[in-house]
Amino acid sequence: MAAAWGRRGGPALLRGVLGAASGRACSSGAPVRAPSAAAQELQSSERGRFLLQHAVPFSAFLTDSFGRQHNYLRISLTEKCNLRCQYCMPEEGVQLTPKSELLTAQEIITLARLFVKEGVEKIRLTGGEPLIRPDVVDIVGQLYKLEGLKTIAVTTNGINLTRLLPRLKEAGLNAINISLDTLVPAKFEFIVRRKGFHKVMEGIHKATELGYRPVKVNCVVMRGFNEDELLGFVDFTKDLPLDVRFIEYMPFDGNKWNFKKMVSYKEMLDTIKQRWPELEKLTCETSSTAKSYKVPHFQGQISFITSMSEHFCGSCNRLRITADGNLKVCLFGNSEVSLRDHLRSGASEEELVQIIGAAVGRKKKQHAGMFNISQMKNRPMILIEPALMSFPLCQDALQFPANSKQWGHTFSHWLTLRTSLPKQMGKAFMKNKLTGQPFLPRSHPEQQWHIMTGILQTQLRGCCVFQKDPSSTFDTKCLEASSVGQVSVDYQSKEASPGSEFCTRDLGSCTKVPRASHSLTHTDEEGRATMVDVGGKPDSRRSAVAGAVVCLGQKAFGMVRQNQVKKGDVLAVAQIAGIQGAKLTSQLIPLCHNIPLNHVEVSLSLDEARYAVVIRSSCQTWGRTGVEMEALTAASLAALTVYDMCKAVTHEIVIEEVKLLSKTGGQRGDFSRV
Repeated sequence: MAAAWGRRGGPALLRGVLGAASGRACSSGAPVRAPSAAAQELQSSERGRFLLQHAVPFSAFLTDSFGRQHNYLRISLTEKCNLRCQYCMPEEGVQLTPKSELLTAQEIITLARLFVKEGVEKIRLTGGEPLIRPDVVDIVGQLYKLEGLKTIAVTTNGINLTRLLPRLKEAGLNAINISLDTLVPAKFEFIVRRKGFHKVMEGIHKATELGYRPVKVNCVVMRGFNEDELLGFVDFTKDLPLDVRFIEYMPFDGNKWNFKKMVSYKEMLDTIKQRWPELEKLTCETSSTAKSYKVPHFQGQISFITSMSEHFCGSCNRLRITADGNLKVCLFGNSEVSLRDHLRSGASEEELVQIIGAAVGRKKKQHAGMFNISQMKNRPMILIEPALMSFPLCQDALQFPANSKQWGHTFSHWLTLRTSLPKQMGKAFMKNKLTGQPFLPRSHPEQQWHIMTGILQTQLRGCCVFQKDPSSTFDTKCLEASSVGQVSVDYQSKEASPGSEFCTRDLGSCTKVPRASHSLTHTDEEGRATMVDVGGKPDSRRSAVAGAVVCLGQKAFGMVRQNQVKKGDVLAVAQIAGIQGAKLTSQLIPLCHNIPLNHVEVSLSLDEARYAVVIRSSCQTWGRTGVEMEALTAASLAALTVYDMCKAVTHEIVIEEVKLLSKTGGQRGDFSRV
């Protein structure tokens, strides 16, 4: 009889509500108060007296070799989702497991009952998106009937929450986590490729209205994407009983994890403390994954999930069951055990317990660390659960263009050009000793001028390059566009080039380029790529304006103008993509400096005469290097986003006139395209 009761949920329930010894503390060392009001209520109840009389040690089957007791189970209800987040799955979706191989509602309850008997006192339902499963309310109701289960929680994207939450609460749901990674509606639509920001916000407010305390909001923080919204999320807790949980960006299969994109807990904390130095640290339980803080007088609080920088493996109490019935004892582990197969083959309860116990017993002391994890083969997060997934967004697509067909023919044109130019230039190129790639030697400025003029002629068709004597406003020399290798250039005066102009006859425009350099500034004497040292330059105000034009064609143009494109508001999403692009320039362009931007503005207007979207971007900074590349990247990313959102309508879209319009500041002076 004692052995049978050793697998009951009573002892776990007692430990959870009666509290631990006074010496128990969270990672900060702050003591946890016990016993709670819930403990006193339990002791006075008939059920509580019964459990007290039969209390025995925690189930050995859910205790691993390091003494960790696993009383928290996460169950994925589905692999499907009603969003198409760029960081989670491709636009067209993922290869889903056949329905027959997914756990049925009865199988979910059978496994849940078994785990609760062994001591699990909290079950969280995840996905995919759990609230799109038709029987989710019924599953919650059946879980609520399990004796010994203390908490039933759900992690959701919030789209269906307002509609379902009253029924879920009535069925027994008593904890909610809502995933929300931005407070900017246009950015939200850009991330998830669907509308729905306001539905998520309605869901958050509905949860607070129904008395959920706190409502947890999960926000994965990623450098260059949403780290600038940290303060906004903290302020979100001022008047609402929220727990905004900032989650460190973590590696999973397919998300191209990069350490440089991860914003650590301490960096986030420092940023927030600069605004709220009075931030207070809160107490937490030993098994808590969160480090919690609160701004005095705010209704809510914030927390940090430090899976990467300060792992909490030593107190891990979690197990996971995937939608297809596999048991994962570690989120970052790649070993799984199919409980579904054993269940369907007629395994007894005792056999299932032995299988579970063996898997738990093999759990490692801690995960492999952030760098090793990124190299491991593991499920994509959508096939585990979406709450902790992170965003590579478009920067990885640009860094790895071979996987970026959606960016359109302009990118493939550049790749073709990049490989064909060395062949056109022939012996003028030297071979880099390290990479084996051809380069223009800095010691041959005249050769460089010959070659670059040929490049301009080949690519710009009908352009004319003028060299102007800076001492005269009249004397000019025209370098007529001709075939490569037939250009004649007057080298009598190398001093003439600082006053040169570059004109395009077909557009009737002329570009003033003061003090042009005779050498490439981003290569050393042997052709190795090198970053320009700007340490000796003075700080000054810098600005740049760039532009681009996306010719859509009549049909796509009409749909954009009427906001009828299925993916959403094209102009709004492209605008936020351009702003994000400017902020990510140093990650996209290898030798660009990472500089703080004081202001970024991207505007898009409709040109009905050309059936085109006209894009203008401007960037400003106070620093030692200019922002031309930031402005050009903003215009380019906005144009590419317009293409991506409209390509389902037509592939006749043309991106053109990507160019710098003006710049101010810097040693080379101002520039303006007349």
